[in-house]
This record gives sequence, C-alpha cells and structure tokens, in this order.
Amino acid sequence: MQNDRPAEQERESTQGNSAVVLLLQPREKDLGEFTVRRLLPAAKRTLVGPWIFFDHMGPADFPPGQGIKVRPHPHINLATVTYLFEGEILHRDSLGSLQPIVPGDINLMVAGRGIVHSERERPEITSTAHRLHGLQLWLALPEADEEIDPAFHHYPSAEIPSRIINGVPIRVMMGSAFGATSPVRTFADTLYVEARLKSGQCLALPMAHERALYVVSGQLKLGDIMLPEHSMAILSGASNLVVEAEAESRIALIGGEPLGQRYIDWNFVSSRTERIEQARADWREGRFPRVPGDEEEFIPLPD
Repeated sequence: MQNDRPAEQERESTQGNSAVVLLLQPREKDLGEFTVRRLLPAAKRTLVGPWIFFDHMGPADFPPGQGIKVRPHPHINLATVTYLFEGEILHRDSLGSLQPIVPGDINLMVAGRGIVHSERERPEITSTAHRLHGLQLWLALPEADEEIDPAFHHYPSAEIPSRIINGVPIRVMMGSAFGATSPVRTFADTLYVEARLKSGQCLALPMAHERALYVVSGQLKLGDIMLPEHSMAILSGASNLVVEAEAESRIALIGGEPLGQRYIDWNFVSSRTERIEQARADWREGRFPRVPGDEEEFIPLPD
C-alpha cells in the first residue's frame, strides 16, 4: 500500500512501571476502493523497534467487478510485510515477481535502493463477491542495509511456526518467541507474533527492546488497563506483562530493536532527508524501473 503523509518525529518516553506507555487509536484512511485503519506512524510515536508503518486493512466486502486496484508505486530503504486474514492480493514488482498472497502467507518485499510494485487481484477473484482483511506493515532497514539490492520473499503459511501456549494458538511471524523462530528474513532484532484468545484466556507477552500490542478484534485487559478493539498499546519494558481476553480476540504483537531516527515521506523511508528528495525526483522523472505486466498506470508523486 502507500502512505499519504510525512510522520512527525515526536517520541513518547516510558513513565514509571506502567504496562502501557501510550495508547494509540487508529486514523481512518480512505484508499478509494477500501478504508484502512492506520496506527503507525503517529504524531506521538513514529517507530516501534524497526516498525515504522502499520495498516489494518478491512474487513472490506467487494461486489463482483470491484476490488483492490493499487497502481504501481515506489519504495526505498524499507521492507514491506503483508499478511492476510481473509481474501487475496496479487503482488507484482519491478523485479518481475508475480505472487498471489493468500491468508496465512507472509510476503516480504525488500525495497533497498528502490523497487516499484502494484497490488491488484486475479480476474477470477474480482469476478465474484469477495472480502479482504489483513495487515500491512513496513520495516525500516538498518543504515547499513538501506541501499541493498531489492528483493522479494514469499513464505507459505506452512513455513510459519505455530504453537499452543496455555491453550492459546500463536504464530511466530518474524523473529523468535515461545521457543520458535520464524524463517522470515530480518535485518535487525525484529518481533512479530499473532495470537487468538477465547474470552477469559491469558497470554504472557514475549520480551523485545520495544513492543506494541494491536487488538485486531475483541477486547483485552492488561493489568487494570482496558485495550479496546483497533487500539495499539505501546508497552513498557516490564518483563511480566500478561494480557487477558475480555472477549474472543485476535492480537498482533510487534517490536524489536530501535534503529534511530527515520524520515518518512509518502512511500519513502530513509535515515537521510536528502535520499528521500532524490527518490522523489527519480519518481517524478521516471527513473524508477517499471513493473512487468503492469506498465500502463502509476501513482503520481503527490504535491
């Protein structure tokens, strides 16, 4: 997907021993065919570990003939992570990748020095009534990796490790937790875990340098703090945090090591403002590569 605004660089500091440093509420963003809930970047928090962008897509229901039509657009100095709960997206990029994304899979697209991609649907999906629901996240890359060659990695659902922890099914999407390590490539210490809890179930949260918990659906309690649906709790460094589901809930825990200041402008992320200006000029002047099979359209550089 694409971003539509630069982020502010204000950071929130941990205060005392509170479990929740900051509770973020989503901003609704209309992308034309559907709406997303955007949690990161936020005015009071730009990054959580290496994570700099967090969109909750849908659930969106499409009648026959309508669906996802995200035209080719560029990225630099980041990696995108796409994960679906329902539906399908057809990924194309300037490396020649062509990959349907289905629920349970992880798509990792490494922009590095520059990549262009589009997100659409196969005709057989668009021709029927269908639903889209999932998460799309961006990882900032460490400075040493910002200009690496672009790459695309697809991880089928069967390759993502899962565990049952005190009756709670969890998936370790990226990094290591609960005695499992994901095969998904990382560039810094990175954590991404998903879990589904029934009402009354509890889950001890794994540690990371920085952590945030997003409530995809349902409602949870963390100590005496209520975490409503679609909220993101920036968590403290306490080692004994346990969430309890007040209703049937799906959660996503992200985190990892902080990478230092990053700038974000439209679809560009970098540790250097001059690099973003160069990327803007390159897109404006048509110097990015094209997407094979999707060469007729593109998203113009916003003013």
